[in-house]
Amino acid sequence: MNLLAVDIGNTNITLALFMDGDEKLAESISGEDQGKLADFFVRAWDMVPIVERSKEKRREAVIVVSSVKPAWTKVVSAIAKDKLSEKIYLIGKDIPLPMEMWVDDPKKVGTDRVVSAAAAYAVVEDAVIVADFGTAITIDLVNENGIFLGGVICPGFDISAKALKDNTALLPKVKVTRPAEPFGKNTKEAINAGLYFMAVGLLRDIVERYAEKVGKWPHTVITGAAAKVIKDDCDFVDSFVTDLPIKGILLTYQKYIEEKD
Repeated sequence: MNLLAVDIGNTNITLALFMDGDEKLAESISGEDQGKLADFFVRAWDMVPIVERSKEKRREAVIVVSSVKPAWTKVVSAIAKDKLSEKIYLIGKDIPLPMEMWVDDPKKVGTDRVVSAAAAYAVVEDAVIVADFGTAITIDLVNENGIFLGGVICPGFDISAKALKDNTALLPKVKVTRPAEPFGKNTKEAINAGLYFMAVGLLRDIVERYAEKVGKWPHTVITGAAAKVIKDDCDFVDSFVTDLPIKGILLTYQKYIEEKD
């Protein structure tokens, strides 16, 4: 099975080409850069074999999308149609969610959160926590039966840093990095340490609360662009996985095909 997985986030679009389950090409691109997106689609699609006896020379692959930004979904759909003469399959619409959801309205949960949770549970096969540090910070809980119970959503580093700058007279905007000390010697260092340890403390506290709720210490996975910034100070985290939503898209489609057959 060949698949072009597309994870549309709020800041970037991550794409990966899988051929027979193996990742062959991957890149994270700004959703504003349509030229670069189109170039990746064409390069990836040219790697896919043509369907045997296809007069239209159609490629033997599908394009599966998880999106939290409808405007960029339209952009990706247009590129697939105009450049490849292909349609996209949207998780949550064309492809069902990969796990049972114990939430008020499953359709309103970001599909990136759901596919990431499903990918983590598929490996752990037990209660698992998935924390994604991106534009927003999401920390979700799956119970031992593979049921998505819900989670928390908080502003990510960039949003928090911008809020401090925009709502104060003198505080500058900082890019969060791992601080050398837990206290800053100047304003920038103080903001950096504050935002950094706020995220670490948030994750630790939520993990402990989830553990109390399910009666065990769940396997904890972190992912997202900012996860690598904080992972060294999170000794309670079991796994750091880059681009977990992309892996979840592949798993979601595989499950869909298996259940369809």
